Amino acid sequence: MELVRLMQTSVGRIARIALGGALIALGVILGGGWLVLAGLGLVPIFAGLAGVCLAAPLFHAPLRNTERS
Repeated sequence: MELVRLMQTSVGRIARIALGGALIALGVILGGGWLVLAGLGLVPIFAGLAGVCLAAPLFHAPLRNTERS
């Protein structure tokens, strides 16, 4: 649950965007079938930009942080 709370903060959003960028870079560098990895890298980028944590429902938490810190 603490991980979900962290991912719903600004630090978590930046971490998801950075992770997505790293996945895209790795997929492009490796090429071939690894380009699928680059496509999957878009998911954490868009989730970070939208401010949602896609893992939150697994922990019975809301997708978006309802509290402002």
